[in-house]
Amino acid sequence: MIAVEQHGDDRLVVTVESAPEPMGCRSCGVIARGHGRVEVRLVDAPAFGRPVRIIWRKRRWLCLEPACGVGSFVEQDDAVATPRGLLTARACRWAIEQIRREHASVNGVRRQLGTGWRTVWESIRPLLQAAADDVSRFEGVAILGVDEHVWHHVSTKPIEDGGRGPKELTGMVDLTRDAGGRTRARLLDLVPGRSGAVYKDWLDQRGQAFRARVEVATLDPFHGYKNAIDDQLEDARSVLDAFHVVKLATAVVDDVRRRVQQQIHGHRGRKNDPLYRIRNILRAGAENLTERQRARLEAAWAADERHLEVEVAWVCAQQVRSAYHQATHAAGRAVAEKILHTFASCPIPEVARLGKTLNTWRREFLGYFDTNGANNGGTEAINGLIELHRRVARGFRNRDNYRLRMLLIGGGLNLRPHTHR
Repeated sequence: MIAVEQHGDDRLVVTVESAPEPMGCRSCGVIARGHGRVEVRLVDAPAFGRPVRIIWRKRRWLCLEPACGVGSFVEQDDAVATPRGLLTARACRWAIEQIRREHASVNGVRRQLGTGWRTVWESIRPLLQAAADDVSRFEGVAILGVDEHVWHHVSTKPIEDGGRGPKELTGMVDLTRDAGGRTRARLLDLVPGRSGAVYKDWLDQRGQAFRARVEVATLDPFHGYKNAIDDQLEDARSVLDAFHVVKLATAVVDDVRRRVQQQIHGHRGRKNDPLYRIRNILRAGAENLTERQRARLEAAWAADERHLEVEVAWVCAQQVRSAYHQATHAAGRAVAEKILHTFASCPIPEVARLGKTLNTWRREFLGYFDTNGANNGGTEAINGLIELHRRVARGFRNRDNYRLRMLLIGGGLNLRPHTHR
């Protein structure tokens, strides 16, 4: 370090140079001769809440070997900065950590660094891309989750015509448990489209070794993903997500309530209608209800004998929910098998429809109890992180940048060589 100065704009400027030592030519190895210095200005990580600039006084060298094609060259040190880089390696590590750990936007990072958005992103993007291209990050995946999400809400005009391509992306998430049995969800990839073909192609690209390691594949009740799993992951046990099963049962209660409401009153629910007044209570778990809420339910059931269908549908939905709240998975499976045996013959059409749906997904429905509670919850958690960062960034225009950012915050990139302190 040569000097530290504070400029009028509250920036710190640090001047550095390397210690003098013999330097060999990069091509022929002959000892080179010093030939002055070149000053290079770099953006460094902020210090004391201030932007920092590094003035690196690089040494220029002349090769004395006449037969060597290298006339002169300037010293390089990747530990400080990459050739032609605008940010120091330390600033790149700091920016990546701010985005990943502190949920910062690139715009917020560039304000703290006192530089431009493009300067920041073009400096860290190669590091993220190199990590994304590392195939070793797909190793060790035993439980694989899949889900879709919407990454933009504008026209689906093709990219070649100036659009952003498909609105929906399919995300693959590593849900493998650690030695303590805990799931630490990790986003593996985001690919354009939402279909079984998209998922099937991605699995095919991963190779046989990857597919052979996958023991459990969790999914939402979407036949496209199920077909891809059946085709590419023949030895894996597919598991229907518990949240979506309970969601289907809750939707049945809403459907029955609306139908009965129309049959009795001839109109949609109004604030004084007994069924409409308990619409939110019907979505809650029975074990979470207060005494007042239970009393309101009993009053609604007693208000009209035609409300019996709603009561039965609610009891059925609670039975579905209770399958996932038993003391053991064996007890939960017994409840689930009872549901599969009885719901399809229920005289209430909505409940019978749910029973037929669950029987269609019988193997996947029971898979939860046979795999020690494997579910797609970690995938939904990753989707929550994605939604958060999309709001922080005020949306994305470039899908490739979007993918890299989401892989970063979703833990899908191995950046340990770049983020150690």
